[in-house]
Amino acid sequence: MTEPTRALSDSADAAPDPDADQPRRAVGAGRFRWAMVWTALGALIPGLGLWHAGRRVAGSIVMGVFVALLLAIAYLGLAGKDRLIELGTNVDVLNGLVVGLAVLAVAWVVVIVTSHLSLRPAQPSGAQRFAGGVLVGILALAVATPLAVGAEYARSTANFLGTVFDDDPVPSGQPTPDQSANPWGSKERLNVLVIGGDSGTNRDPSLGLRADTVMVASIDLKTGVSTLFSLPRQTARIPFPKSSPLHKYYPNGFYDGVDGANSNYFLNAMYNNIPARIPRNLLGDNVKNLGAEVMKVGVGEALGLGKLDYFVIVNMDGFKQFINALGGITLNVNYRIPIGGKTTERVPPKGYIEPGPNKHLDGRLALWYARGRYGLTTGDYSRMERQRCVINAVVQQAQPQVVLTNFEKIAAAGSKTIQTDIPRRMLKPMIELALKVKNTNLHSVVFQPGVAGWVSSNPPWPAVQRRVQQALREADRAEAGKTATASPSASPGESGSPSAKPTKKPSGKSDDLSDSCAYHPAK
Repeated sequence: MTEPTRALSDSADAAPDPDADQPRRAVGAGRFRWAMVWTALGALIPGLGLWHAGRRVAGSIVMGVFVALLLAIAYLGLAGKDRLIELGTNVDVLNGLVVGLAVLAVAWVVVIVTSHLSLRPAQPSGAQRFAGGVLVGILALAVATPLAVGAEYARSTANFLGTVFDDDPVPSGQPTPDQSANPWGSKERLNVLVIGGDSGTNRDPSLGLRADTVMVASIDLKTGVSTLFSLPRQTARIPFPKSSPLHKYYPNGFYDGVDGANSNYFLNAMYNNIPARIPRNLLGDNVKNLGAEVMKVGVGEALGLGKLDYFVIVNMDGFKQFINALGGITLNVNYRIPIGGKTTERVPPKGYIEPGPNKHLDGRLALWYARGRYGLTTGDYSRMERQRCVINAVVQQAQPQVVLTNFEKIAAAGSKTIQTDIPRRMLKPMIELALKVKNTNLHSVVFQPGVAGWVSSNPPWPAVQRRVQQALREADRAEAGKTATASPSASPGESGSPSAKPTKKPSGKSDDLSDSCAYHPAK
């Protein structure tokens, strides 16, 4: 063969054959497709992708950890509601959960990325790199997002519990939870003072919080049957028991001894005025809120319930944010309710909430539903009746799915709105009690002129105390044999079924709020 011929032959042999790389490219593409599949499977079962890629030790360890986590979750699921409530109200556990979920999210994403890098071809093409990056990003987002949401829920809960509830030692006279079936000990009822406070955005801070609304919730600890007692804010002569140090300062009750109409000695003045006149430690060194503690003693004595167990103060400035966080509440409006307005200064309201059944109100309108009184002849007393309906609506309509969906907003609003002396150690039994309350109809008594001899300037306390006991017995009888499904107020969308005629009751009897808060336009 001549040299030119040999050269041509060598040149032909050296020329690239476009078909020679086809099998190699086909094998690479097939391997990449399987890499994508196993990456997805490795995201679903962490460690599986690593194990398939030949990294058996690392894959086995990761899968072992994953199985251990699943077993732990299953154990908690089988541990029961009580154990979950106990863990869910422990601030240290919640803070640990925040860290744990964050670490788990990062570790899971790292496993996904490592699995894909181990599975894909050694020299992937640009398109394969892009496709792999998109898949890894989607899987990482799908895994990390729910864990991040869970961590945020845990953080919000821990912040709410740490802000609102103190981890205080057991105060004298209050129940101590234990491991027995009854954490309340020998107590039969829980009595809670509820104060609707108004600090007011335009109110002088030096004046302190104004106790605009005062109620007592008396709850049967076995059945959850609850009765609300509403006292007018202008109630005078609130008594103190002889056993209390306050009796020395006010032996005739909170009264100037001359005028029962002196507003400086009304019920709503106790919160600020009495603490300013007594030693700070008169009722103990560990008192969280002296004004509320004074009212627990006085109001409990007035109603014949003894010193009330706990107080809850709801700042009305934050009330509308709380209702908005719940998604609003549904109420029946039986007459036009003014929005704003000042009767004494002849400033007309900005508008009205018009009558109608099952009206869904946002936080702003719900606040005015509870507070509006311009031009209403019954003034404070009709407002007290409506405030009961707001409480009833919140209790009945705060369904678990609503609370979970809006939990972060509810927790944030609650942290700014609620004060209480209920300690964190009592949260578990309180939650269990709240679930019992939700399965009953709330009952109520409003003390107002013309009913059972009530006079705000000089209340007949012995008759009041008899009426309280009568109302508690009535509520127990009314709820006996009832079930949650039979309760007309148990519907999440209604605060009481519309009715053409109000149910009449003898003077002085307690109200069933499912009836009192129903739509009674004739009333």
